[in-house]
Amino acid sequence: MDERKQMNAEADGLIEGRNAVIEALRAGVTIDKIYLQKGETDKTLGHIASKARAAGAVVVEADRRKLDAMSRTHTHQGVIALAAVREYVSVEDILQVARDKNEKPLLVVCDELSDPHNLGAVIRTAECAGAHGVIIPKRRSAGLTAVVAKTSAGAVAHVPVARVPNIPSLLEELKKEGVWVFGTAADGSTSLYNADLKGPAAIIIGSEGSGMSRLTSERCDFLVSIPMRGKLNSLNASAAAAILLYEAVRQRLT
Repeated sequence: MDERKQMNAEADGLIEGRNAVIEALRAGVTIDKIYLQKGETDKTLGHIASKARAAGAVVVEADRRKLDAMSRTHTHQGVIALAAVREYVSVEDILQVARDKNEKPLLVVCDELSDPHNLGAVIRTAECAGAHGVIIPKRRSAGLTAVVAKTSAGAVAHVPVARVPNIPSLLEELKKEGVWVFGTAADGSTSLYNADLKGPAAIIIGSEGSGMSRLTSERCDFLVSIPMRGKLNSLNASAAAAILLYEAVRQRLT
């Protein structure tokens, strides 16, 4: 195997090949996601899937062409794992951070944000704005991979990130904790500058293509619109997050 290719793969957080993935799981490496070749009935791959699920990793079936495209070493043997750059925390851990600081919670919830560069940028902005944590779904989302860490400019080391099975259920739980839920929508009925973000707040950032899911949108207390003065009617997800977070910062400073 080419040594440079192996080094590049490790830098990207890719773990390729059956033995390498098994050893990573045994060593307790936090795995964000594992891709297994679709249609394979090999017992070793089944063992890897079981161990990965037990460790809390997301297991995804993918065809060989996708695995070949992902592979940096071209010796993936039907399995590629994405290592997380740090461990995920619980939502309660994030709320406790706010309590420890004697501050009202300011959370960012990413609803199926799949672009790792966008997630990294959101985490970076969350850190700069003093948000207490970021929450992402287990599936249909980028995770805490090396690309996300690089894009965040190191912010992943400072911002707690929780991963949950279901965003709508999470929002119901946050409401029970007294957190107000603010969704972002082009046709939102609440203008950004009329939204009261001084209290406990969760800001929802929808996916790059379709925004928030219907179930997520239905659970928002407020749907917030950002004034648009140009010809386009939407912003990049990370840009929208920055605008709402810093409006919250402005309100909390006054």
